[in-house]
Amino acid sequence: MARRSGRLPGSLPDEDGPRDGEESAALSPAERYARSRQRAEYPAMHEFAATRPFRLDQFQIDGCRALEDGLGVLVCAPTGAGKTVVGEFAVHRALTEGGKCFYTTPIKALSNQKYADLVAQYGPDRVGLLTGDTSINSHAPVVVMTTEVLRNMLYAGSADLAGLTAVVMDEIHYLADKFRGAVWEEVILHLPSEVQLVGLSATVSNAEEFGSWLQEVRGHTAVVVDEIRPVPLWQHMLVGRRLYDLFSAGPEEGGERHARVDPALTRAVADAESLADRFGGGRRGGPQARAGSPGRGRSEFRGGPRWRPPSRVEVIERLDGNGLLPAITFIFSRAGCDAAVAQCVRSGMRLTTEHERELIRQIVDRRTAELPEADLGVLGYWEWREGLERGIAAHHAGMLPAFKETVEELFVAGLVKAVFATETLALGINMPARTVVLEKLVKFNGEGHVDLTPGEYTQLTGRAGRRGIDVEGHAVVLWSPGVDPRTVGGLASKRTYPLRSSFRPSYNMAVNLVHRLGRSAAKELLEQSFAQFQADAAVVGLARQARRNAESVAQYAQRMQCHLGDTGEYLGLLDEISATEKALARAGSARRRETTARDLAQLRRGDVIAVPAGRRSGLAVVLDPGVDADGQARPLVATSGRWAGRLSAQDFRGPVPALGRLKLGRFTDHRSAKVRRDLASALASSGIGLPSRADRDRDRPAAVEGPGEADLAMLRRTVRAHPVHGCADRDQHVQWARRWSRLRTETDALQRRVEGARGSLGQALERILTLLQERGYVQGDELTPAGAMLARIWSESDLVVAECLRRGTWSSLTGAELAAVVSVLVYEGRREGGPSRAPAAGPVGDAVSQTVRTWAEITGRETELGLRVTREPDAGFVGAVSAWARGGSLAEALTAAVAGGTELSAGDFVRWCRQVIDLLDQLGGVASDPVAAAARNGVRALRRGVVALGAG
Repeated sequence: MARRSGRLPGSLPDEDGPRDGEESAALSPAERYARSRQRAEYPAMHEFAATRPFRLDQFQIDGCRALEDGLGVLVCAPTGAGKTVVGEFAVHRALTEGGKCFYTTPIKALSNQKYADLVAQYGPDRVGLLTGDTSINSHAPVVVMTTEVLRNMLYAGSADLAGLTAVVMDEIHYLADKFRGAVWEEVILHLPSEVQLVGLSATVSNAEEFGSWLQEVRGHTAVVVDEIRPVPLWQHMLVGRRLYDLFSAGPEEGGERHARVDPALTRAVADAESLADRFGGGRRGGPQARAGSPGRGRSEFRGGPRWRPPSRVEVIERLDGNGLLPAITFIFSRAGCDAAVAQCVRSGMRLTTEHERELIRQIVDRRTAELPEADLGVLGYWEWREGLERGIAAHHAGMLPAFKETVEELFVAGLVKAVFATETLALGINMPARTVVLEKLVKFNGEGHVDLTPGEYTQLTGRAGRRGIDVEGHAVVLWSPGVDPRTVGGLASKRTYPLRSSFRPSYNMAVNLVHRLGRSAAKELLEQSFAQFQADAAVVGLARQARRNAESVAQYAQRMQCHLGDTGEYLGLLDEISATEKALARAGSARRRETTARDLAQLRRGDVIAVPAGRRSGLAVVLDPGVDADGQARPLVATSGRWAGRLSAQDFRGPVPALGRLKLGRFTDHRSAKVRRDLASALASSGIGLPSRADRDRDRPAAVEGPGEADLAMLRRTVRAHPVHGCADRDQHVQWARRWSRLRTETDALQRRVEGARGSLGQALERILTLLQERGYVQGDELTPAGAMLARIWSESDLVVAECLRRGTWSSLTGAELAAVVSVLVYEGRREGGPSRAPAAGPVGDAVSQTVRTWAEITGRETELGLRVTREPDAGFVGAVSAWARGGSLAEALTAAVAGGTELSAGDFVRWCRQVIDLLDQLGGVASDPVAAAARNGVRALRRGVVALGAG
């Protein structure tokens, strides 16, 4: 039974607020009786509530009651609302009732944070941690882990699952993540039905849909939705140096808003736009807007100063002056975050007292005590430390994990006041602020620059307002030319954040499912996924539309009937004529383009030509018959209108004959206004005239009589002879026939979508199993030894890894060489233009080449079967990991990366090394010697220095 937040029947206000009869004297006998009855019904919840230093909110009470009633629960609430309290109640119940509780999170940093919280409350003996590279007290009754660890335990049938009574899935909305989201659904589908599931999610707009699926696959599940922020959020825009309220109403407290944009802000933006237009500030998307330069300055353009955004220093000072620190400024660029800190430090900004600086030094020293002295310089340690002591820091994925964790601790402690972060900070880490600043409403998504969605805006600004500290939170958007306050208002008022499944079967999943369930049951399980649930829901609407269309098609078919002949046949002839005419037109255009390109390529310096149309029309003299990188002629010309620049084939339609010649000097500087004026005069006095229409028609390429024209003439004769052509109602018949044709085509497409969506995941599994059976991993419902090995390989390139092991591709490699080679299946560069395919020479290069050939062979078959193609290997990390595995310093490893064409930060280097270690650890367990021994040696070679720091 789904349950929304709100007061339950018979409940009393603040029933968990007053402690030990604090207000009992103020209650009537009936109210005291009702309260005691509720305590009797939910004793565990009341016992737990008494341990909290705050009153439970109603949605927290609802969630805890659902658990005590024996239900699973999905809690959807805004960031900072306190939904983890429901997860902590599940932990409390497990410990008091002698059961086990696993607390899963999507990222290691959040797992570490939650582990520390639970240890502080329950002690280190009763809490464990498992994050892949860290294992602490793993048999404890409460274990915090990443979701992947639990998935692996379920597939392996781990003994630690015995006695499990509850699983908390924090940030469960991660199942929408296109890279890792499938793991969440795997866990939900595989958990035994008697285990209570506690899903904690950010506010999503389709919580009921997700809850309905959970209820379908796991039984009774309560859905608790709370849309009220615990700390009201004020929305602002900073225009120039002045802060304006976004809305003329009050703060945003949750739900759909329809508040009016503040008229004062509208006027200020209109004035700023006018000033920017007058002095050449440009619109959003212009060069300066895309660069997002935070500096100030003046540059002459149209005689005035060009618009510049306020510097980051000015913004922080403005917030500080208004009492709005601490603040997180989201900058969608790692380099931009680092540059912002450097700008603030250079300005002399200091946001800390001497006492705070001393505390910062102590924490930094404790957190970084194990950093090798030799690496401090390349890590930028001293610059980073200087920023921290001033209360300023960056936070992004390119930082060393120890640096990021230090920033998090200092910020939570109130010692760092200004953090410049990428959007990754908004995902799970507990770092609330008083104010959140957005420099732009556009971000790079890996493929291009896209606008922020309302959901992303909500997630980012949700960090503002610290519960129990701030009375209100603040979100500030920096105005730039072209940013409309109404657009910002739309982002701030909408709550459209739907949860969309990214689930899809992998090779590893397929063999594990077949091993545990058999082929048929595995297919049935996949068809119970949230992805299939959503696809089927969409199918209902598609099928309904297809049925309505089919009815209309039948009606149109009746209306298009003609007593003289077949209207459908007649329409077919008309469509064939239209297609033939278009083909002939395209052929004529192609001939014109060929003529233009040929003529342009034959032009010489001094030739006078005619530019036929546009602002540059008229006579022009060729200054340089240039050719671009693609071999296309792009002559540099000066026109009679005093313009100079390059033209291309797109500026002409047909022949470009030389009409005459001008004698030019040895060097002609087309950038000089005087030279352009002189050339225009020379053209005017040359006696060369523009060609007449008759001349242009004569020079235009003649139409070539061919099969196309003959076919067209035959078709036209056939149309005129058709019986329908002579009907007085012909036009009406044809009109209905066109409607019939369009709707029939649309209906056929809908039917194909319906057929493709029904059971789509089951069909995908069948195709995967076809490939695996061809390669000897499965036989019917049984796994071969190769399949058993594949079942223990957890990698995006799992099948490539398994094939390389079977073929002995890596058998002759040392530990360091194996680390370098397998990095191509782990590393994914940020560069544009695709992955690096240039491996090192020698044994490593040979093994990488063989690995790539194996990948190519697999992807060829994947394409034939219509499967998602395995990601291409990337050799961009080979040099760096090889240098490190051979004992090189951090500086040498980063230099080796650059030599191989890859720019790496220290944090990226550590992160990728740890992923290589994870794969090597797996190889050490599934491969036989000598590969297993080499894998273990590779792990030892990599796990040192900064790579080992904080990894457990």
